[in-house]
Amino acid sequence: MLPSRVPGIGDRMWQQVPIGTRQIVAVFGDHKTSPDSTLVLYEKYGTKWVPQGSWPAHNGKRGWVVDHWENDERSPVGVFTLSDAGGVLDDPGTRLPYTQDENAFISPFSWDEAHWHDFDYVIAIDYNRLRGTRPDDPTRPLGQSKGGGIWLHLDHGDGTLGCVSVPESAMEYLLRRLDPKSKPVIVMGDKAHLRR
Repeated sequence: MLPSRVPGIGDRMWQQVPIGTRQIVAVFGDHKTSPDSTLVLYEKYGTKWVPQGSWPAHNGKRGWVVDHWENDERSPVGVFTLSDAGGVLDDPGTRLPYTQDENAFISPFSWDEAHWHDFDYVIAIDYNRLRGTRPDDPTRPLGQSKGGGIWLHLDHGDGTLGCVSVPESAMEYLLRRLDPKSKPVIVMGDKAHLRR
């Protein structure tokens, strides 16, 4: 039987999901200090939440944190809207506003080669950013010290600096599936925190 809410998300986090949301990207971290997680896309049909796909994912190298700070190498725990996308590659057919900019999203070639394609596709996670702007917009409403630039992007095989990374096939699927009319959000954190 299909659930009337997303499994694994407790009352505290569920109450933060905006009314009218019909798409939830749930990121379940293995534990508080782990960079390993699982991403599941759920869509609401009537009163039931139906899983549309599940993929292995990575989060911050040092795990998860409720009070995120710049350079802490942890991913922020919370419920955040998903409103803007972009990348090095052409728009794969998303309904989200998409900024294709080779120069803005290219990874520095001084980085390890495994990271060169991290930002071929990105979806901005609306943590400490202005919705409706390019994913790389530097504006930080909570201040620079609270970090920013938290994205969904392509996986490179290990933990990130705070983003959530998934395989390219998952990014393409999410970009094509997420619909602003469904008010998509991401609910992310370690499993224990999400269950509370």
